[in-house]
This record gives sequence, structure tokens and C-alpha cells, in this order.
Amino acid sequence: MLVGVMTQSMSDIVSTILAGGQRHLLVAGGPTYRSVSPVALRHLPVRTYAAAKIFKKDKKDEKEKEEKRERKPIDNTGRHKPYGLTAWAPVDDVYVTRFYPKPVYETAVAVDMLKGFQTLDYTTTDQPVYINLKLDMKLEKKKKVDPFVSTVHLPHPFKTEVNKVAVFTENPDQVKVAQENGAAFVGGADLVQKILDDEVDADFYVAVPDMISKLLPLKNKLRKKFPKNKRGSVGVDIPKMLELFKTGHEYAVEKDAVITRVGTLDMSKEQLIANMQTVVEDVCSHRPASFGHFVERAIVTSQSSEALLFKSEELVQKTPMNKDA
Repeated sequence: MLVGVMTQSMSDIVSTILAGGQRHLLVAGGPTYRSVSPVALRHLPVRTYAAAKIFKKDKKDEKEKEEKRERKPIDNTGRHKPYGLTAWAPVDDVYVTRFYPKPVYETAVAVDMLKGFQTLDYTTTDQPVYINLKLDMKLEKKKKVDPFVSTVHLPHPFKTEVNKVAVFTENPDQVKVAQENGAAFVGGADLVQKILDDEVDADFYVAVPDMISKLLPLKNKLRKKFPKNKRGSVGVDIPKMLELFKTGHEYAVEKDAVITRVGTLDMSKEQLIANMQTVVEDVCSHRPASFGHFVERAIVTSQSSEALLFKSEELVQKTPMNKDA
């Protein structure tokens, strides 16, 4: 009897000790539970939050902000001095150029100054002369003039070598005409395959209208040199196209500017002005005159001289007089 009572009391003491240890573990054990109780513990509640929504900026809003950021040109008409500058013109020969607007010279004066710079600097006389034209590509509403590539025949060529021109035609008579007028390569489907195999490389490519559909495999190969009506490289007058592209001068519009060579300093002033006029007139022909002058800013420079602003409007105004003459 005494043994049974002692056994029961001992079991109560052990259960009490184990229960106390379990409570101690639950309080001090943190997130990791090491209870000796075989009973499964309840999961602690976990609160979840929704992910923050990512707001994408609308392209329209970005465009509106960019338009607002664009600085509007300041109209200095009627002002006693240009905005942000000291005066319209310096009163002395020695002055800080950034405090005054850059002078815009007449074309003949600008060319004479380039020749004078060459004499003072003792540089070579055969250095190239370039013009840089910034264009106003805007049309009605929000339309713009597409960038273009054009070829002109300069009245006074400065290149000694003749361009290689390939002619695409399958007509025997046209093949003969092309060969007689100095075509470097003439052919049809056979010429297309030679170009794809890198056996033929020309400076310009012209074609008759019937061959355009057969030249589509060359579109990625030739890219800008691919014959197009706008460039005058597609037509039936093969002698005329060969005359233009054999000795022609090509220029390209990138974004809103044209940078091209117009001659060398050892050419006469009249020859340089004639070449400049030919390029400016051809550039201005790509936009209707009703929108105003196409050229916003015109610069002429040589390889070793500073850039000079010149009046390009006077070159376009001379066009009717030359035609009547």
C-alpha cells in the first residue's frame, strides 16, 4: 500500500516537472520549439502584405515633359542687345567673342577669309573645304521631312577618280548602251549573284524599272546604295544616269544636318561658290519653298581654319538669274 502511494506521488512529481519545463521552453525558446511533449504545437499566426504595385510612366506624360523642357528660341527683334550678350557688335578689334553674337558673312567674304587664314597659317593649299548646313525639317502640323540622300553634279569637280557604277538590265540593247557609256558592271540575275558573293563592289548602282523586283535579295546587302526613284538611280535613260553617278557628288542628311565637301582651297573663289550654290539649291529642293528657307544655319570651313557662318539665302536667290542667263 505504501509502495503504491509512493509510486503515484512520484509520477505526479515527474509530470509536474515536465509540464513546467514545457512552459519554460515555450516562453524562452523563441521561434524554435524543442518541447518534449508529443503533442503537435500550433502554428503561430503570420501576417502577409500585398506587394506594392509598380506604376509605369505613360509615354504620353514623358513626351509632354520633354516638350516642356525644350527651350523656346528667344526673339531678339527690336532689342538693344541680344539676350545674354553684351552688344550686337564689338566697338574694338580686340574683344571676347563669347560676349557677342557670331558674325554672319556673305558667301564671297567667307571664302576669301578662308583663303586668308591659309596664307597666315602657312598650311597646304589643297586642303578640303566643307559646308555644314543645319536644316529646319518641320512641315505642316507635326510632320517632318524624312532624312534623304542625294547626288548632284558639281560644276567644278574636285575628285580625280571616276566612280564605279553598276547597271542592272537584261535588255541586250541597254547592255550595249551601258557598256559604251562607261559602266563598270552590267548584268541581270548573274550580276545580283556576284554581288551577293562579294565578287563585285561598285560605288553606285542603277537599274531599269523592270529589274527592281529581281533586286530584292540585294536590299539588305546594298542598303543606302539600293536603286531608288527618289535618288534618280532608277530609270530608262541609262546614259544620263551614268553621267550623273560617274562624276556625281553624294551627300546625306543625318538627323537635321548636312556635312559635305565642296572643293579644295586651291580652287578659285568663283568655283567654290558655284559648288556651294549647287549643293544648297539641291538641299532646298527637298522642301516646299512656302515653308520658308530650309537652311537654318550655314557654316563653311577648311581643314585647318575656324568655322565661319555665311548667308545661304543669297545662294538660293541667285537661281532665277542663272536660269534666265
